[in-house]
Amino acid sequence: MIKEFGKVGVLYGGRSAEREVSLMSGAGVLQALRSKGVDAHGFDTGLRSLAELAAEKFDRVFIALHGRYGEDGSLQGALEQLGIPYTGSGVMASAIAMDKVMTKRIWLSHGLPTPRFKVFDAQMTPPAELHAAVAELGMPLMLKAPHEGSTIGISKVNSAAELETGFAHCARYDEAVLAEEFISGRELTVPVLGKGRTARALPIVEIRAPQGNYDYQNKYFSDDTQYLCPAPLDTERALKIQALAVRAFNAVGCAGWARVDFMLRATDNEPYLLELNSSPGMTGHSLVPMSAKASGVSYEDLCVEILGSAALELHASPDWKAE
Repeated sequence: MIKEFGKVGVLYGGRSAEREVSLMSGAGVLQALRSKGVDAHGFDTGLRSLAELAAEKFDRVFIALHGRYGEDGSLQGALEQLGIPYTGSGVMASAIAMDKVMTKRIWLSHGLPTPRFKVFDAQMTPPAELHAAVAELGMPLMLKAPHEGSTIGISKVNSAAELETGFAHCARYDEAVLAEEFISGRELTVPVLGKGRTARALPIVEIRAPQGNYDYQNKYFSDDTQYLCPAPLDTERALKIQALAVRAFNAVGCAGWARVDFMLRATDNEPYLLELNSSPGMTGHSLVPMSAKASGVSYEDLCVEILGSAALELHASPDWKAE
């Protein structure tokens, strides 16, 4: 199977706000694949061009990019044009998953639970509209840049006095700001592998960050954040959450792998979908490898499994002929 992969490119780095994390993910994936005998080569899309990517003549690529220009469907479209099979979701699902607002709208259309929300123009929203959102969604309130990840461009607003400052912080990163009802409870995440009917959920990870603040520092660099995997949940509740993760994954049209984030509401233990990460982190602190390990799958074998799922979503029309 390893020989069938041919020459493999590990795409990492990129130009998004998550470049630092992607560099760590890419280094880990590259080392893991090489340790399994894969002819793998690193390729930093932030420093090298698409022409150089085409010239490398990779047989398939592992996308270890996070955020814009790598996780949002733009690179996936380029790879489709180049005819290079790639890991993860296709163009449409990648674009949807990168947009927290569109993801939530699709989940709601499928009857899946997600916190109530409103969307605002980052530059043109008057303060009165923001304060009206507080009256509707309550306090505390989560403000998010809809097209960022890794907790970048997020503010938790605990009082009306913090509202405009929090909004301004999020507006630095995006053209829109998502105001979301705050769900108090336990923070959970569920990796999903596969596609369609073959999609399966891995063990649930519970995240317990210092003071409940799972920010960029606590996510990637702190040793104070606690991770419980499998999460301490009764079997029925765990199976319900895993099934919901697979439904959320399939509703967006994802393939290969992804990670679905939840809040488990403290008042009634009901799960609420927060967002879907279609190209999750693969660093030493990352949650997909942690979950896979709990199910008996090593980091190296996980990388090989994901690479094995690389594919092209689009295929030439049967009537197409080269001139």
